[in-house]
Formats: sequence, C-alpha cells, structure tokens
Amino acid sequence: MKVPYPDITGALIAGGQASRLGGVAKGLLTLEGQPLLGRSLDLFSRLFGASLLVVNDPVPYRRFEVAQVADLIPGRGAPGGLHAALSTATTPWVFAAACDMPFLSPAGIALLAARRPGALAVVPRWDGRFEPLHALYSRELLPRLAQALQEGHVSLQRLAALAGAAIVADEAWAKIDPGGRAFQNANTVEEARRLGLSS
Repeated sequence: MKVPYPDITGALIAGGQASRLGGVAKGLLTLEGQPLLGRSLDLFSRLFGASLLVVNDPVPYRRFEVAQVADLIPGRGAPGGLHAALSTATTPWVFAAACDMPFLSPAGIALLAARRPGALAVVPRWDGRFEPLHALYSRELLPRLAQALQEGHVSLQRLAALAGAAIVADEAWAKIDPGGRAFQNANTVEEARRLGLSS
C-alpha cells in the first residue's frame, strides 16, 4: 500500500513504568475496545514507511507485530526513547509519540511534515508549551542528542530548543485541532477515565 510519508518512521515511546496507573502497560489501555498501541500502529501503517516501538519491557506487547527496541542509553526517559528510535530507524525522519496518546492527529502530522524543509525537528506548541511527543525529528539530529544524553539528562523541550526546531504555533495548530486533543495522554487513573480509557 502506498503511504503519504514513506520517509518517516512512526515511533511509539513506551518505556515508562506507569507507576501512577498501578503498573498497567499504558499502551494496553483500551478505547472503544481497541488497545491504544493497536490504534496508533493502525494509523502509522496508513501514513508512514515503517513503525517502531521503543520499550524496555517487551513482554506486554509481544502480540503486536511491530519492531521493538530498548533504550540504548538507559535511564534517560523520553529523550532516551527518542535516541533509540533515531538510532534504529532506517528512514530520514521519525515521528515520535507517547504510547498512551489516544487521539494522534493525521491532519496534525501532515502539518508537521509540511514544515520539514530546512529543519532538524518540527514541534508543535500548544498553550505556550512545546509538545515534543507529537513531533518530527530528523536522524541528522542523532549526534547532537547522543552527546546531550552522554553529558547528562536532557528534556525533549530542551532538545527542541537545541535543535532550533521549526515550531508550529498554537494558532496554526488550532485550525486543525481546536482543543489540542492530539496532545492528551493518560498518566494517572483519573486522566485515563476522563479520556474514556479502560484497562
């Protein structure tokens, strides 16, 4: 099947411990009976040339047919997950998202993809904050990210600044996603319930 973005790998970051969700693997939370991981992978298969799951405990996700990789530099959180994705991907670009985001936006991804020329990363801003886990990253960013991780902890927000990321401003994003729904995720039981998720 021909996809619109064959030069992008969709990478789901699932390395967290989900301690505030009682240890439930967040990608297995369900919406309308479908695991979030499955929903995202279905979307990725329609949009991207490849898909990847970054996860340090692969056991909960064995039933999903997707390439899996663990953090290559352990203990660095989401930046470490992005590093693993960029290190493993064979496409020039990676779309990185958290595995517990139920409403990833195809229109938003198209908006990000259109802003790539001349950039090492394309990151939306919503409500005054970068949203680095619904964002695009060039593999050319990998040496800079690896160095930052080796020197100490670095946030994805900081990485976006270091990369001189092209920013999709709130106003532009609001035209395709007025409520910022694409950025919602489930870190706590209360948030999962509010989003209509079940375990």
